[in-house]
Amino acid sequence: MNKEITSVKQRFGIISTSPLFDQTLETALRVSPTDLTVLITGESGVGKEAFSKIIHAHSPRKHNPFIAINCGAIPEGTINSELFGHEKGAFTGATGDRKGYFETVNGGTIFLDEVGEMPLDTQAYLLRILESGEFIRVGSSTIQKTDVRIIAATNVDLRQKIRAGKFREDLYYRLNTVPILIPPLRERKEDILLLFRKFSSDFAEKYRSPQIQLDEQAKQVLSNYAWPGNVRELKNMAEQISVLSKQGSVSLEDLQKLQPQVFQRSLPVLSTHFSSSDPNNMNEREILYKLLFEMKSDLNDLKKLVFELIRSNDLQIADQRPLLALTSSLSNMATGDKEAHVDTDHISLQYFNSESDTETEFDNTDEFELQPLIVKSKTQKESSSDILINHLSLEDMEKDMIRKALQRYRGKRKDAADELGISERTLYRKIKQYDL
Repeated sequence: MNKEITSVKQRFGIISTSPLFDQTLETALRVSPTDLTVLITGESGVGKEAFSKIIHAHSPRKHNPFIAINCGAIPEGTINSELFGHEKGAFTGATGDRKGYFETVNGGTIFLDEVGEMPLDTQAYLLRILESGEFIRVGSSTIQKTDVRIIAATNVDLRQKIRAGKFREDLYYRLNTVPILIPPLRERKEDILLLFRKFSSDFAEKYRSPQIQLDEQAKQVLSNYAWPGNVRELKNMAEQISVLSKQGSVSLEDLQKLQPQVFQRSLPVLSTHFSSSDPNNMNEREILYKLLFEMKSDLNDLKKLVFELIRSNDLQIADQRPLLALTSSLSNMATGDKEAHVDTDHISLQYFNSESDTETEFDNTDEFELQPLIVKSKTQKESSSDILINHLSLEDMEKDMIRKALQRYRGKRKDAADELGISERTLYRKIKQYDL
């Protein structure tokens, strides 16, 4: 199989040394001799059409027609006519009979690119062809047969389209008989400089100019770039640099002037453990960040509540700082601070002892026991007994805060609602509930 993969690369001009790409190419070669429907997925610019041509060229249909159709480029009103043909007089402008692609490519292969953009009624006709090989021209009642192998491709998640009601679930499973996921360029970094060297050589020959050479720093920047446009973006960049560069050698400063977008970074940065080959990892990462943002919001709400209680009741709270480090770390992580981390096995916390004015450091949270919250009134003397708050009635606190807010704004519900951070309607309901 390695020799066959090497032969295919040479024949189709594929530049790659990535094992991940070779694995994808091997899957395409294994499915080529069959008539199974193939769904090629991957980001824009990874080379999905090239894979469809490889599959056709290694199939028993290789001597029959092959046609590539961009479903997103055909208007919704004419796509049925383009694919299945029409009869004379079927619609305005139909001055004669016309054969569609499924009729003219009978015995060959049709590549449906951007299949996720296909209208729902066209999807029903396509499903009929996949199930029975039958279709009907627009404006006709005669059933016709065709023998066509379908290779579909998309750069969107068809499962999301299904949930949104824009793609048929039964068609998805018919197309997805053999899925092929082409890895993006950022997951095969070893190919970036090889492809850039190949493209720059081709453009140097095309424009009769010296082949450009990158210095080490420029190479490092290109290798670390995310390449959202993949191979297509890399090729365009190589052409731009070949034309705009004033000299054969391109330094880091030259690259920054010619292609400033390669220096941009989007946070948070993906960990090397995440791969597009496992979509569950991405979902878990999104859930984690959502959870951290919710935790940060809850912590902020808790802080506001505590400070409001202190201010409203003229309280003085003994210093309790062991959880401040953990709170700060969670807040930093939620805002995307890459330096923030929480080590659950060894958290270094500092506890300020208000009696001795000294700081004690704990290397493990299991080694100390959190003290209860002691609340002292400023009007009391230091010798008075401490009050231990074991139970707080949220209803009483809420009622008291509403009453004080109304008193502060002399009964103006709108201003009081703004102060409390609730809607005026909610405040009116609470006033009625508490009989204020």
